[in-house]
Amino acid sequence: MKQLFNGTGVALITPFKSDFSIDFDGIETMVNSVIDNNIDYIVALGTTAETPTLSFAERKQILNKIIESAKGRVPVVAGIGCNNPLEVIEQIHYFDLKKVDAILSVAPYYNRPQQEGIVEHYKAIAKESPLPILIYNVGSRTAVNIEAQTTLQIAKEIPKVIGIKEASGDVTQIMNIMHDKPQDFLVISGDDALTFPLMACGLNGVISVIANAFANEFSSMVRLALSGDFEKARSIHYQLLPRIKACFKEGNPSGVKAFLEAQGKVESHVRLPLMPASQNLKKEIKSLIP
Repeated sequence: MKQLFNGTGVALITPFKSDFSIDFDGIETMVNSVIDNNIDYIVALGTTAETPTLSFAERKQILNKIIESAKGRVPVVAGIGCNNPLEVIEQIHYFDLKKVDAILSVAPYYNRPQQEGIVEHYKAIAKESPLPILIYNVGSRTAVNIEAQTTLQIAKEIPKVIGIKEASGDVTQIMNIMHDKPQDFLVISGDDALTFPLMACGLNGVISVIANAFANEFSSMVRLALSGDFEKARSIHYQLLPRIKACFKEGNPSGVKAFLEAQGKVESHVRLPLMPASQNLKKEIKSLIP
């Protein structure tokens, strides 16, 4: 099971129409595009999907459409997280997870819990989850950091938690996890720009934003790094770096949606309170597309 999540996962966007309704044809386009371009698995309903702006009914429809479009070709991970573990458990029972392979659950945000509270949060979720869990550490969004020792405690005490998506940006913290973790505990990059250097530290791969638009290039870089060919991987990393910088210049997913619109895949609409990429950024993005 854990081998399913080596390599490149893509945090799939949610395409919207001009009236901000969900573009279900666009979802199918995106699923086929990333699979045809060699990503290893799809993450539905993550941050990049603008999940906080989606109703629960919309989330269920989107997850079902991604599963239907994927047709079993790659694993699917469902983002199910909240600052209230009881609500996370309620969502787990709400979604049809029969064709989902794992859950990605973000650290409890806003409450700013103690580290012990984070451990107990995941213990409560694990008791109810029928699927393995990847935890998600992204302190820039949650206002709480899952410290290295907390991650290691979770890895050792909660067997259902099989790994972490690490987006703290703290390379030392990530290296400390890598040094002391159980051998089969997955550590996955949550930062596109840091993925290549972190692969040298032994990470299992990435859950990527830019791979929505450059799936083949990004997944090739990750596969080369996993095989130890860092010279070729480094070359791709530096080719992608200006695109990654532009992608996040005005926030996620506004940037990557601008790339996708310039590629002719989907329109770049985002739901409030996010705003679409500026015209200046769109011009820069167009110049970065081969």
